[in-house]
Amino acid sequence: MNLPAKLQWPPRYVTASILCSFGGFIFGMDTSIIGPVTVMPQYIANFGAFSSAIHGLIVSSVLVTAATSSFFAGRIADAVGRTKCISLGGFVFALGAAIQAAAVHLGMFVAGRAVEGVGEGIFLGALVVYICEIAPPRQRGPLTSSPQLMTTMGLMLGYFICYGLRTLDSSLAWRLPFAILAALAFSFSFTAFFWLPESPRWLTLHGKASEATKAWETLEVNSADREKITLEAGDLTTGSAVELTSKNPQQDEIPPPTTSTPAPKKNQPGFLDAFAPDVRFKTLLGIFIMGMQQMSGIDGILYYAPMLFQRAGLTSSSASFLASGVSAIVIFAVTIPALIYSDGWGRRQSIIYGGLGISLLMFLMGSLYAGNAVHESSGAGRWIVIVSIYLFAVVFSISWAVGIKIYVAESQPQRTRASATSLAHGSNWVMNFLVALTTPMLLERSSFGAYFLFGGCTFATVVVCFFWMEETMGKSLDEGAAGGDGGRVTRMAE
Repeated sequence: MNLPAKLQWPPRYVTASILCSFGGFIFGMDTSIIGPVTVMPQYIANFGAFSSAIHGLIVSSVLVTAATSSFFAGRIADAVGRTKCISLGGFVFALGAAIQAAAVHLGMFVAGRAVEGVGEGIFLGALVVYICEIAPPRQRGPLTSSPQLMTTMGLMLGYFICYGLRTLDSSLAWRLPFAILAALAFSFSFTAFFWLPESPRWLTLHGKASEATKAWETLEVNSADREKITLEAGDLTTGSAVELTSKNPQQDEIPPPTTSTPAPKKNQPGFLDAFAPDVRFKTLLGIFIMGMQQMSGIDGILYYAPMLFQRAGLTSSSASFLASGVSAIVIFAVTIPALIYSDGWGRRQSIIYGGLGISLLMFLMGSLYAGNAVHESSGAGRWIVIVSIYLFAVVFSISWAVGIKIYVAESQPQRTRASATSLAHGSNWVMNFLVALTTPMLLERSSFGAYFLFGGCTFATVVVCFFWMEETMGKSLDEGAAGGDGGRVTRMAE
């Protein structure tokens, strides 16, 4: 007996996207706990006091290995499949979190962060690629944004776990957050391996036509929503955006190859295909804007929120921890409408207008510090900075956090989507490392320099996107990838 429409469960591609997005949750939780943990008295009692340079190195050590592994994650995802890549990355991440929870000296803790970073680099880029490949065009924006929503949920939970444990009079105060993180990551890894269906696009790319058809059926994507995916024989082999428009829905379900023999090895996607003439510009633009996403200063704020709030006048440990947790709640709350309306705002508009907003906020905070207006125990200056930190998190979460990652995946054709996305995420990790490493040192040497640096990088990115970024919202993956090197020329012609 069929259930009424209102009582039916959502299609499995929705639940698969939500499960896949849990990788964003564990990433967000790790991001939010490392800053508070490293300023806990219990942590310092175990490992000793350290300089701002060592503090930055502890926090950023995860990012060096993440950047390295992310450069090869696309090749792994193309070779073994999207779901196996996600599962492998989650398992390695869990091992790193467990090592940190059990650390008996600082070197072991940093080693655990390095292992964790390898896992992050492997699975994070594959998350967006997988969801992008299974989601129908009309729902791709919200579903591809769901890892970001789960990231903000992880941020929120991580801050409040640390806030609740900060009073424990033992090393459990800082060990438990990592133990919880390890348990969640192991669960994510095993669930992804045994439950997530493989991407039908990846199966088609490897000549597994019948398995791809079964995967579409398992994901409950109807033939009308398959977006001409399995008929893109030209894109899968030579890279041309061949768009076939069969009138027969059965043909939409079965790719044209008559055998399930894998394509010849020379036609399989390679790492350097991301720099082929037809996609080189989009690959370089994706690498640039993903790197600049970090140079906006977002992770400087997320990693060092307690420190920033202390510098703005919230001097007590509990007040700065609580303010950090409240900022995570705000980020989570505004990400929900950002996810719902992501297909209404557009990728290009959200990046340009959002970039203008966050650059102005950075310039405002830098100007207040430069004008010596935030060093009093009271006064309007410090409250403007505190409110500006919240506003920065809000504007970033509804614009750059959502639009950039979706654009990078949407702008590439099938054969280069995984490799180009992994390169862009590698750029993101490298810049993330630089931000996490240098933010404490910049703040120690100048109260305002970091704000002007981040604001300037953001504004420069807005200029680049205004002239060269094209809109991909609402298009099929192949239409979004078909724009040539002159995005600005295309828009002018329209």
